[in-house]
Formats: sequence, structure tokens, C-alpha cells
Amino acid sequence: MLRAFVASALLALPVATLAQAAKPATQPQPPAAVEHPRVLMHTSQGDFTLELFPEKAPKSVANFLQYVRDGFYDGTVFHRVVNGYMVQGGLYSRDLTQRRTRAAVPSEADNGLSNLRGTVAVARGTDPNSGTSQFFVNLVDNRRLDYVGNQSSLTWGFAVFGKVVSGMETIDKIAALPTRAQGPFVGDVPNPLVIIESANVVGEEKAAPAPASTAAAPAKTPAPKKGEKKAAVPSKSA
Repeated sequence: MLRAFVASALLALPVATLAQAAKPATQPQPPAAVEHPRVLMHTSQGDFTLELFPEKAPKSVANFLQYVRDGFYDGTVFHRVVNGYMVQGGLYSRDLTQRRTRAAVPSEADNGLSNLRGTVAVARGTDPNSGTSQFFVNLVDNRRLDYVGNQSSLTWGFAVFGKVVSGMETIDKIAALPTRAQGPFVGDVPNPLVIIESANVVGEEKAAPAPASTAAAPAKTPAPKKGEKKAAVPSKSA
């Protein structure tokens, strides 16, 4: 009886071993895709949607999203349009007066993203770290605006933090508008003015505007002199 039991156990052992070996190995799961926030902008010339890249430009994206959530861009204009180059906005109200901005953010231009057609980048002054609320959309591949090195303001480049994923035809429509001198600008102001009527983070309900008493101090970048454009991105001929 004992011998029969031992024999049965020995015969069963290979079967159990094979069954264990046949179990599928646990496959490593691919890394979860980074969820990119999107911002829908409704303008007087149509709508467009931006996809933002927080893994590449975390400070620039967080800064932009905060302005959107605060309702800062609602009622601002695209004040500079250069067809075949870029469209720029995000600071001036309908009367072309500057809005109060928060502190500037450090430049993230060395993030490996290129100023290709449809990308959105941080506009700034001569100091690479002077970007606040202004942004521009590239109408063509502007690789000369990419980061090259920290030797000067020009070689530093401009930080790309997102791209247009729908409504590029709206951007092209804005670019095709005639331009004129208006307010503090000697040219490049679209006629008629293009108003950003609303900007919203897709999937979020916008919070109520903050009380006026909590507004941030004006940005330290100097206001443009009368008859002079504010230098936010290089001229097309630079």
C-alpha cells in the first residue's frame, strides 16, 4: 500500500511541475500615458484647442493653466500678427492696455521641443526668464527660435510648451487679416482686433474670478514706449 502511494506521488510530480511551468509569466505593464491637459480658446475669428506638454515644460504649462483658470485671457487680444511667422497675444485688453501679471517663470526653452508650425511658445522680453502671460503660435517651422545655448538672449530661444491640435484654420485666418498701427504699436495689430472671448481647460469648470485686491503686481518688464513695440519675440528679419 505504501509503495503504491509513493509511486503515485512520484508520477504526479512531473505533472504538477509542468502545470506550474505552463502558467503564463506576468508581463510588465507599459508605462501609463501622460495625460496632456487641453485648453479651448474661443475667439472672435473662431475656436482652436491647445494640447500642453507638462512633462516637457512643467513650469510653463502650470503658469499658462493658472492664467486660464483665473480667467485672465478672457477679453484679451492677439495684438501682434505677422503672416508667415507667428501670431501673439495674452497680455493686452481690447483697448490695448496691459493687464497685471504674476511673476515671470524660468525659461524652459532647452526642453528639446522645436518651434514648428502649430506649436505654442512662451513670449518674453530680452531676459530669457521674463515670460509671464504672453504666448505665440508658430505659423511656420521657426527653428531659429529654438534653444541653442545660454550665451545670449537670441541663442537661448523660446520655450515651446504645447501645440494646436484642432482649429489651426482659425490661426491661419487670424494670420491672414490686414494689420495696422494702433495703440502703443507701430504695426502688426490685426484689423479688426481678434478677441479671445474665453479660454477654458477642457473638462474643467472655470472658477470665479479672484477679487481685485489679490491681483499680482505688474510684471517687471518695461512697458513699450509711445510709438514702440514691446519686444517679446524677435522680429521676422532678425
